[in-house]
Amino acid sequence: MPLLWGRFSPVSRGFAVWQWERPAYLVPFHSCLGHEVLSSLPLQMMLFFNVFYFPFWCLSEGIMLALKYGLLPCYYQVLLVAAFLILALAEGLRLYLGYIGNLQEKVPELAGFLLLSFLIQLPLLLFLLTDEHIIRLPLETAVHIIYLVFLASEITAAFFALKVMTRQLATQFYLKQFEDAGRFFARHVLLCVQELKAF
Repeated sequence: MPLLWGRFSPVSRGFAVWQWERPAYLVPFHSCLGHEVLSSLPLQMMLFFNVFYFPFWCLSEGIMLALKYGLLPCYYQVLLVAAFLILALAEGLRLYLGYIGNLQEKVPELAGFLLLSFLIQLPLLLFLLTDEHIIRLPLETAVHIIYLVFLASEITAAFFALKVMTRQLATQFYLKQFEDAGRFFARHVLLCVQELKAF
């Protein structure tokens, strides 16, 4: 039975009621703290628009690749097809991880989104934009520049959102330690009181 403290509370018609309340060290920390929303609105907006832009990018890149495929050397044909497939497959996974990580405030998913964006998508996109031997067409350059703007903005927003979420997780971890210590102290005090009553 938890240790309770009491106090008188005045009630109408001249009656007083004894109210039981828990001491401060028995109240869990999470009941005192409200949940702060950590999801990043700018990141979510960019992900939303990126989801609609991605099919247009796939269609444009596929058409441009088909038009210039016969004019490219054999090794560039393999490189461009591999780059297109990796970008298309990784983009679906990247957007999914971004949605889950941001909306549900999950640090591993958001970190995976950030790593996929920075280590896979960004280098491949820069290769497609800067290599001089791949016969860049005007439409291809335009869609890649828009995609690069999305990617750079999402990386920046995801970095700041991840920083806020990890700081909040560290705070919750330390508060949980204090809460566990408070429960241990309350249990110890209760045992001492019961032993005193036994005497």
